[in-house]
This record gives sequence, structure tokens and C-alpha cells, in this order.
Amino acid sequence: MATKLIIKKATKSINRHQRNYLRRHRKPQIGCTPSPVTTTVIASINKSIYKCHRTILCLFSRPTNKGFKVLKTRGNDDFRKNEYSLIHDRSGKSFDETKKTIVLDLDETLVHSSMEKPEVPYDFVVNPKIDGQILTFFVIKRPGVDEFLKKIGEKYQIVVFTAGLREYASLVLDKLDPERRMITRSFYRDACSEIDGRLVKDLGFVMRDLRRVLIVDDNPNSYALQPENAFPIKPFLDDLDDVELKKLGEFLNGDDCDKCEDMRVALKEFVC
Repeated sequence: MATKLIIKKATKSINRHQRNYLRRHRKPQIGCTPSPVTTTVIASINKSIYKCHRTILCLFSRPTNKGFKVLKTRGNDDFRKNEYSLIHDRSGKSFDETKKTIVLDLDETLVHSSMEKPEVPYDFVVNPKIDGQILTFFVIKRPGVDEFLKKIGEKYQIVVFTAGLREYASLVLDKLDPERRMITRSFYRDACSEIDGRLVKDLGFVMRDLRRVLIVDDNPNSYALQPENAFPIKPFLDDLDDVELKKLGEFLNGDDCDKCEDMRVALKEFVC
């Protein structure tokens, strides 16, 4: 028993001295510990990548509670207090509450934008500054959009209501309507209402008489408050043979819209 204890004790002592020896004589590993300068550069790059990624998600994410910070629900007092600060007049003409009005979505309805250069020909480029960064977007116009805006603008008031950021969307609108003659007003993401984690475009914010307003949007969530006022349109990506705006123009210039005082009635008959 004593022999076993002595041997055991001696073994522990030898192992301890061996470990201490190894610690003292261990060779330093070259390249394992980055220099302070390298650490700072890597941290800066990671921060820039994260910020750019967050900005892209914020700009292009669908109106859900994922991908960007959802706006807080506005109370009646806050809504009325900030109502006019969210309206952006473009044409300089006074808004006519009695005139029939077409509310148009922007992305995937009038245009398609991407940060990557598309395989099909693009129409123009915009460079918005978002979160301190200048970004580049290649924009493809939906086929027939120029003719559509010009022709519809002669008969209706045109309002663009988008869930996109103003920094980006306003530049696109300047390209679509450079002389500011066709688009009367524009509304951006800050004018949307938050309902169940989704961004919704309240047409009551555009004009009081809902009989005289129609919204064209590829996302059903956008017109959830007034679905009877909605003209659903297929989302546009890069199909240069797309004819959706042609169909929409035929409806808006047709006899049904002219005869019906309530555009919802004409829309119901057309959809059915």
C-alpha cells in the first residue's frame, strides 16, 4: 500500500514538472494571434458587410415583420398630426378630391430594380444614399409604362404609393416622370400603416371618397384594408413581353370606368 502511494505520488510529481517544462519551452505559433491593425480592419469590413446587408433587406423586403423594422402603429392623433408631412406633391397642381384617382405601386408593378446587373437590357441606374452608403440599382421599366403613364395621366390623377424608401423611390420616379407632369403625388414607406406585422396602404389617406379611387398593386397585403378598390396585377421582373399595363390601360379607358360613378362597381364587373 505504501509502495503504491509512493509510486503514485512520484508519478504526479514527474507529470507536473513535465507540464511546466513544456509550458516554458513551447514554441510560439506564428500567425495564430492577429495584430491589432489586422483585427481593426477585419472588424471594419464585417461591420460594412452587415450594414449593407441590412440596408438591402430594408429596401426590398416584402411588407412583413421580417427583413426590416416595422413601423409602429399610428394613433389617430399622431396620424392627423403628421398627415400632411407625408404627402409629396410632384406636379405642382392642386390635388382634386373630386377627380378619379389611380394609385400605383412602384416595384414589381411599374419597374423592377436589382443591385446586380440584369441579363436583359436595363433602362436606367439610380444611386440612392441609404444609411450613409451610396448604392447602385439597375432598373428595368415594365413594357409600356411610359405610354401608360402619359395616356392615363390625361384622364385621371396619378398617385404613386410605394412601401419603398423615399431615398430610392423618389429617384426612380424622377426617371419615370422627369418633367413632373404625370404623377401628381407620391407616398413612401413612412406613409404605410402597420397591421399584424405587415405594411398596408390605406387609401383613405390618399382621398376621402373611396368611390373615386383605385389601387394597382402586385402585393395583396398592400390593399388589405380596401380590397374592393384593388386591381391586382402580376408582379413584373424581367419579362419584356409583359402586357399587363396594356390590359390595365384598356380597362381604365373603357366605357365601364366612364359610366360608373363608383369605380369599385366597374372594377367588380371587370374582375368577374
